[in-house]
Amino acid sequence: MEPHELPGDGQYDIGFLLIPGFSQLAFSSALEPLRMANHLTERRLYRWHLLSRDGKPVTASSDLATGVDAALPSAPSLDLVVVCAGVEVQSHCDRDTLQWLRRQAGRHLPLGAVCTGGYVLAQAGLLDGYRCTLHWEHISSLHEALQFPRVTFCSQLFVLDRDRYTSSGGIAPLDMMLTLIARQQGLGLAEAIAEEFIHERIRGVGDRQRNPLRVRLGHSHPKLEEVATLMEANLQEPLTLDELASHADLSRRQLERLFQRYVDCPPLKYYMDLRLMRARQLLRQTHMPITDVAMACGFVSPPHFTKSYRDHFGHSPSRERERRRDREAAAQAASPPLSHSPVDPTE
Repeated sequence: MEPHELPGDGQYDIGFLLIPGFSQLAFSSALEPLRMANHLTERRLYRWHLLSRDGKPVTASSDLATGVDAALPSAPSLDLVVVCAGVEVQSHCDRDTLQWLRRQAGRHLPLGAVCTGGYVLAQAGLLDGYRCTLHWEHISSLHEALQFPRVTFCSQLFVLDRDRYTSSGGIAPLDMMLTLIARQQGLGLAEAIAEEFIHERIRGVGDRQRNPLRVRLGHSHPKLEEVATLMEANLQEPLTLDELASHADLSRRQLERLFQRYVDCPPLKYYMDLRLMRARQLLRQTHMPITDVAMACGFVSPPHFTKSYRDHFGHSPSRERERRRDREAAAQAASPPLSHSPVDPTE
């Protein structure tokens, strides 16, 4: 779907709403193309404003504190708001922030998000009926927990759906902003910005977020990638080694040799590692009972799940969940008190 039209002339004001624990890399990847657009054209095409709920500096996931220009109630007139989030995003969807975002949507202001910022928009009900994306670690957790059933989450790098612009983490926001700049100012400027940043190409909305084997190895084998993708799609009901080999039109021995050559581990160990990594994501990002997490990751026996988890991570699933509660409590303690003013249902 085509994104909301951006104005082609005049100055475009973008508000970056920083959520505690935001990804500094994702935020910078969204902001820097705007700076370079101004620099290359020698015009003030874009102006940005950093916002926080209370106007105080916001600490990123790197523990670096970033000063802002205004609190939400004092935000200037904007053409676009981009929510920048990161770790522990669930702990920072406070009433004031969600109400403010709903008011901006009520004014028909386009809304964007980077990394896990899409979670904040979804929590505000502002992605219902939209396609969107966020960092891949969180997508599977939302699907398993059956959160936001009216939102369609995609595994693309970024999604532009009408007046909602959402991007995954890392440097994916760079591609999203370059695409928006190209549609507003022309492809030539966007390509010039990419060249300045030594960015090989502007990735499009059809590009997916990850290929675990290719990222890990720098190269891979088509059959190996096919089997790894099949594994990721069948974590709840794991396939046998013979089934995996058959789907890839390989013998069992050929499949074992491929994994030994390229991954340096047996295929079933790689498969188990995928299941355990998914389990950790669910334990950290959802409130699913541990037994349900085990079943969602293909473990029919809770004791087997606990032993496998401890062997891999050095602690039990219950300890992982305790650590999550500790982090959430620390995040809540560090946040200022929330507003208790009555909610206007029309907002």
